[in-house]
Amino acid sequence: MSPNPSVAIVGGGLAGLSTALALGSIGYPVTVYEARPFLGGRATSYSVNTAEENVTIDNCQHVLLRCCVNLIDFYQRLEVIERIDFWREFYWIEPGGRVSIMKRGRFRAPFHLAESFAKLRFLAAADKLSIARGLLAARKEYGKRIDLERITMLDWLREKKQTARAIARFWRQVLVSAINEDLDRMAAVHGLQVFALGFLPKVDSYEMGVPAVPLGELYSEKAWARYVCVKLAPRTPIERLRVENGRIEGLESKGELRKANAYVLAVPFERIPALAPELGLDFSSFAHSPITGIHLWFDRQVTKLPHATLLDRTIQWMFNKDEGRYLQVVVSASRSLLEMPKSEVVDLALKELKEFFPIVADAKLERSHVVKEMRATFSAAPGLEEKRPRTATDFPNVFLAGDWTRSGWPATMEGAVRSGYLAAEAVAKSFGNPQRFLV
Repeated sequence: MSPNPSVAIVGGGLAGLSTALALGSIGYPVTVYEARPFLGGRATSYSVNTAEENVTIDNCQHVLLRCCVNLIDFYQRLEVIERIDFWREFYWIEPGGRVSIMKRGRFRAPFHLAESFAKLRFLAAADKLSIARGLLAARKEYGKRIDLERITMLDWLREKKQTARAIARFWRQVLVSAINEDLDRMAAVHGLQVFALGFLPKVDSYEMGVPAVPLGELYSEKAWARYVCVKLAPRTPIERLRVENGRIEGLESKGELRKANAYVLAVPFERIPALAPELGLDFSSFAHSPITGIHLWFDRQVTKLPHATLLDRTIQWMFNKDEGRYLQVVVSASRSLLEMPKSEVVDLALKELKEFFPIVADAKLERSHVVKEMRATFSAAPGLEEKRPRTATDFPNVFLAGDWTRSGWPATMEGAVRSGYLAAEAVAKSFGNPQRFLV
């Protein structure tokens, strides 16, 4: 039996898993309770039965940038970083099929993208000039200007006199996908963060990582084998914390009381009031923003591009999952699709894809699958940052983790892992053993 105090973590998403990994790496016995049969939370994969075969899909395509240093650290600790393919090229496609490529060139940061940016064909000279001014302003103002959390990204762009085409084809295309929110609903601080940390500081910080395997394989039992202190307990829903006489007595689950020395709640924010009403947390200011993933299998190759951002249409990104025969199309902040029948979502995606890849018109769609993540992320709205809770709670042995906590990042995989590392630091400190996990 370990002499160290034990930790119970509720929730097997990235926040809970990163908490477990950090604490398990220094010898604390940790149990992760997850209601579902698989790990990863909203960044996971599962099997889909079709008439032809059983296939494994991601609930939605998840990507990262090189600037996501804590997420990369998490993957390195699990020894799965080699399963992430990093790309130096960003492909932009206009209706009609014209492709522009953005990649780093000969210059040092923050001008490493300048050469390819100057050659982008989907923007006019006036658009590029306004974007260049905007990027320099973002670099100057991020972390210094105090009102960025109170205004929208669209307010900021208009203040910087960005052209309509620059907003629609550059800023919106990048930021709606990165933050999963529309420009007129997104706090400017988050939009500026994407460029100040992701595109400008280092020559490789913009490089996009795309998992080369289904997301669920990144958290497999094999990946966790070296963390002997960590016990994973899928299919174990926790109903609530039991509080008696002002003390946490344990976790109620299936008629049992599961006890530990510390508890970390790493579930979506909307579950907290039912799970632990005694914490008194107010989430009335929080709202969700949805993501829709559209999976399409064709009878032939329809593109050789590994990925692309698609301009001027509803669909925003395409990811090539199998030699151009299986595409995953993503629509972030997809409120317009929520009430649309899935068959109509597929029809819309096919109609728009034909404008970018004409061969789609001749290809046969063999099967399709639509995933609507209604509660994909919290909406990173102005004024919300000060209402995001910190890791510590009013109970000295109860802590919070999740991309909705005050991690310093919006609702991203990096934000989730940051929150998990922060929770692990708080737990270790409460045990009298201060540690540093956050990169």
